[in-house]
Amino acid sequence: MFKTHHNNALNESHVGQTVRLTGWVAKRRNFGALVFIDLRDREGITQIVINEHLAESVKDVRSEYLLNVEGEVALRKDPNPKLSTGQIEVIASSVTIVNTAEQTPLLIQDDTDALEDTRMKYRYLDLRRPIMQQRLMQRAKIVRTMRNFLDDHGFIDVETPMLTKSTPEGSREYLVPSRVHPGQFYALAQSPQIFKQLLMVAGFERYYQVARCFRDEDLRADRQLDFTQVDIEASFLSEEEFRALIEAMVSEVMTKVLHREVTLPFKTLSFHDAMHFYGSDKPDTRFDLKLQDVSSIFKSSAFAVFQNALSYSDGLIKALVFPNGAAMSRKETDALTEVAKKNGAKGLVVLKVVNATLEGSAVKFFTPEEISGLINALSLKDQDLVLMTADRFEKACNALGAVRLALRDQFKLADSEVFNFLWVVDFPLFEYDEDNQRFVARHHPFTRPKAEHVHLLRTDPGKVFACAYDLVLNGFEVAGGSMRIYDQSVQQAMFEVIGFTKEQIAQRFGFFIDAFKYGTPPHGGIAFGLDRFAMVLTQSDSIRDVIAFPKNASARCPLTDAPTPVDAKQTDELHLQIK
Repeated sequence: MFKTHHNNALNESHVGQTVRLTGWVAKRRNFGALVFIDLRDREGITQIVINEHLAESVKDVRSEYLLNVEGEVALRKDPNPKLSTGQIEVIASSVTIVNTAEQTPLLIQDDTDALEDTRMKYRYLDLRRPIMQQRLMQRAKIVRTMRNFLDDHGFIDVETPMLTKSTPEGSREYLVPSRVHPGQFYALAQSPQIFKQLLMVAGFERYYQVARCFRDEDLRADRQLDFTQVDIEASFLSEEEFRALIEAMVSEVMTKVLHREVTLPFKTLSFHDAMHFYGSDKPDTRFDLKLQDVSSIFKSSAFAVFQNALSYSDGLIKALVFPNGAAMSRKETDALTEVAKKNGAKGLVVLKVVNATLEGSAVKFFTPEEISGLINALSLKDQDLVLMTADRFEKACNALGAVRLALRDQFKLADSEVFNFLWVVDFPLFEYDEDNQRFVARHHPFTRPKAEHVHLLRTDPGKVFACAYDLVLNGFEVAGGSMRIYDQSVQQAMFEVIGFTKEQIAQRFGFFIDAFKYGTPPHGGIAFGLDRFAMVLTQSDSIRDVIAFPKNASARCPLTDAPTPVDAKQTDELHLQIK
C-alpha cells in the first residue's frame, strides 16, 4: 500500500493512528538528531519527523525525492497555522525512497523566479507547484459543476467532428491535408457552431459539449491556438429564458466552486453604452472611472485634431478624468499616450488642473469658453488629470478604454476579490470592413437579427441590431452567444449583405442551408471560453496558467518543441511539397 491518506487529510482526530503517506520532499530541515521533512502531494503537505534511528536511511534525501513513509500521527508542539495539517505531524517508523530526483531547474513552490519558457519547457515540474495544481483542480470542478447542471436540465452531451469543412470567412483555420484525397483538406473545427445548429434541426432540443477548438490566431495572455469551449445550444427558448438558464448555471459554479453567492439576474448593458462609458464591449465594472462625451463643447473648435474627428458622421471627443492624477510625471503620461496609440488613437490629449488652471500643450488651441465648458462639464477639481481622444466612435472609445485599463493596472483600482458579471447586449449585426469596402458579420453569419430590424437587412444593414449577448466578467468576455437564424429567407439575406454569391453560399454552406428546408426550430446558444473563465475565477495572470500544456506567445510548445519539420516520406504521402 502506497498511502492510507492524502497529505492534507490528517488532523487531531487521527492522533495515535498508524498511517502510510507517499509524496515528494517539499522541504528538508536538519536539527541534530532529528530531521523534519515536508511531504507534498497534490492535496497538501504533512510534516514528517525522522528520528535518529532512521537518519541514515534519509541522509541523501533532498528536494523532490519521492518517499513512502509509515508512522504514527502525533500532535505538534509548535502548530503551523499556515497548513491545514499544521496541528499534527507523523513520527516515521519506516521510510522508503521510491525514487530519486536531480536538482530541479525551477523552484517547486507557489512563488517561483523561473522565466515562463523555463516553466513551460519543464512543465511537468511547473505543474507540481501547489498553486498550479490548485488551479487545474479548480478548473476541473468548474467543468464538473457545469456538466452536472446541464445534465440535470435536460441537455445532452454530444461530440461533433474536429475534422470538418473549411469555411474561411471566420478566423484563420488550421488545415489538415487528406492522404486519400490528394490536394483536398479538412479544417480543424474553430467551434462546433454549424454542427450544434444541425443538432437542433435534428430535434435534440438541448445540447452541450466540452469541445476542443482550433484557431490560427496571434497569441496573447487570454488566447491559445487550441482551446476549450463549453458549448451550449437549446431550442424553443426565448433569449430571456435562455440567459436566465445560463445565469443559474454560473450561479451554481460560483456557489459550489468558489463558495460565493452572486446576485441574479445579472446586470445588462447595451453595446453602445459599454463603449460609451467604458471604452470596451467587455467592460471591467469593478471600478467607477467612466468615459464622457465632450464633443458639444468643441463643435466649433479651432484645434485641428478635434475638427478632423467631428467631420465624421460618428466622430466624437471622449474624455476621462483621473482624480488627483495631476502628480503623474511626463514619463507616465507618455506611457499612457503609447497605450492609446497602440489601440488605434492618433494621440492622447493630456491636461492637468493646477491651481484652478487648465494646463497642457493643447490648451493654447482652446477658447476661454471651451476651457470653462470643459471644467464645468467634467466637474474638474484641482489636481485632476484629464485624458482625451478624438476620432470615430469605436476608435475613440477603444483607445481611451485601453487607457482606462492601464490606469486600473497601474494604480490597483479594481478589487481582485470582486466578481462582477454583466451581459452586454444589443450589438450591431454587422461591422463595416474599410479595407474591403463591405459589411461583415460582427459575430458570425448565423446570428439572428432583431425582429424589428429584419426589414433593414438589404436597405440599411448598418442599423440592424443582433439578438446577441456576451457574458462579461471583470473585463473579460467569458462567454458569447446569440439566438440563431432559422428562417431560410433571412439567412439568404444575411449571406447577401456580407457579399457571398449564390455559388459561394452553395459551396461553403450548401449542406447547412439544405437542412433549413426541413422544419428548423427556433434556437439559440452560447459558448463559454472555458480556459478564460477558469483564468478569471482562479485569479490567474494568464490563460496558460489554467492549461496543462499550453503554447507560448510565439505559438510554440517549449516542452515538445512543436511545431517541428517532418520527413519527406510524410509530406510525400500527403501529396505536399514544402516551398
